[in-house]
Amino acid sequence: MLAVVTLGWSLLGGTSFCSGQTPRATTPPDPQPTATAPDEPSQGQQIPGSIGGTVVDQSGAVVAGARVRLTSKGQSGIQESPSDTLSDSDGKFSFANVAPGPFQLTITAAGFATQTSSGVLHAGESYTVPAAALAVATAVTDVEVGVPRSEVAEEQIKIEEHQRVLGVLPNFYVSYIPDAAPLDSKQKFQLAWKSVLDPVSFVFVGGVAGVQQAQNHFPGFGQGAQGYGKRFGADYADTVSGTFLAGAILPALLKQDPRYFYKGTGSRTSRLLYAIANAVICKGDNGRWQTNYSNILGSLAAGGISNLYYPAQSRGVGLTFENAGLSIGGSAFSNLFQEFVIKKLTPKAPGN
Repeated sequence: MLAVVTLGWSLLGGTSFCSGQTPRATTPPDPQPTATAPDEPSQGQQIPGSIGGTVVDQSGAVVAGARVRLTSKGQSGIQESPSDTLSDSDGKFSFANVAPGPFQLTITAAGFATQTSSGVLHAGESYTVPAAALAVATAVTDVEVGVPRSEVAEEQIKIEEHQRVLGVLPNFYVSYIPDAAPLDSKQKFQLAWKSVLDPVSFVFVGGVAGVQQAQNHFPGFGQGAQGYGKRFGADYADTVSGTFLAGAILPALLKQDPRYFYKGTGSRTSRLLYAIANAVICKGDNGRWQTNYSNILGSLAAGGISNLYYPAQSRGVGLTFENAGLSIGGSAFSNLFQEFVIKKLTPKAPGN
């Protein structure tokens, strides 16, 4: 009977059977969790901090609107992206949630020199930067001092106006400075007036009129004081019209320099050809050599104007070209003397 009961229990799934004993299940104990203090960071975790300060100038006044840039590196040494902020109306600035580690602040403001400061932020620290006193920016300006060309030319004209052959005869229309500044229109007229009003000009014209009187040149003028006066007036009119047309009016319009530029170097032949050529070529106000239209056209125009006051029998195209030719030829002859003789006789010429 016991065998039958035991077999039946086994078929129903029983594991064991003991008469008079109840089996006890054994359960392994659960592992106990490790307690962590709520205020203590876990291993490897760094609590961010903050950085703040005040921007002032050297007098202690707050500087509002200054740009403050924070550049920091965490303790891992990895560069963080820069952060920017502006100082408020009280000059204060602050950065929150900054990773601990080295940092640098760069402060810029209009009118002040850029200032940098650095430090180390510890975990959870509120770092206050010492008051950043900005210094006034030192203006560094490269100034190229340049005197206007007209002022340079004015100084050079003053030198030319003191140039006199043997200390007496005016020698205004020659420059002994090869790269002399070009004259403006006012200065060209100034030089012309200075020339025609010089006392020596009157003496020279008076001498020419006397020679013409003695040779009875332009007989229509007659003789005696009246004839001499007419010759003097005609010769002086030639001087004024020629000087202003060829030395001021046309040079101002055509932007040409009416002066002779002394060469002084090279072979005698090259200097001779240079002097003669300068009767028909000249320097432009741009410093380039060009046809001397001022002298050529001015001489022709002055010759044409002379028909208004010379005797009727002496007027005509012939007089125009005669006076123009004399003027151009006289320029060439004068240039030769300038190149080879006159400088030596001009005490106040530059280089003497």
